[in-house]
Amino acid sequence: MTKKAFWNLHVPGCSEHYLVHKLRRDAAYLPLLSRVAESNGQVVGAIYYARAFVQNGDERTEVLTFGPLAVEPSFQKQGVGSQLLETTMDLARQAGWKAILIYGEPEYYPKHGFITCDHFGITTPDGKNFPAFQGIELVSDGLKGISGQFHEPDVYSHLPQWEVDQYDRLFPYLEKRKLPGQWTT
Repeated sequence: MTKKAFWNLHVPGCSEHYLVHKLRRDAAYLPLLSRVAESNGQVVGAIYYARAFVQNGDERTEVLTFGPLAVEPSFQKQGVGSQLLETTMDLARQAGWKAILIYGEPEYYPKHGFITCDHFGITTPDGKNFPAFQGIELVSDGLKGISGQFHEPDVYSHLPQWEVDQYDRLFPYLEKRKLPGQWTT
């Protein structure tokens, strides 16, 4: 389902299905917050949470991150992703988490209250901000007094292409295609 949700979306092919495989075995993974959506016994969506942190000098503040949030293509634009996100944000709030920071679709997440991280004084590890780098306070002033650099678990960035390609062989073949609107590298 995750492979189909992201295939040829941002780049030719995708690596999100391999990320899920690795994340579920990573110490940062939070299975109690992660959720799968089903319809008639078929998995139609999923969201995967992990521990992350904001570092400012010696001060380290733990926050949540998630990804991927995936929805089966035939179920997209029907509220599945929104339900997964809203349900898990409530669970995170109840569990005492104060904020979520993500790299996500700039057109989608603001509908759920996310704003760019420059509003919080938080940057990427290399000091940058851009529209896809977003956050949300789960409680009032959840990021008050917190600034610095956001660090997600290494599993999100350590996805060597040869490993992705090898893992991808376990799934039905899909053609990698360069399409208009994909990210440039």
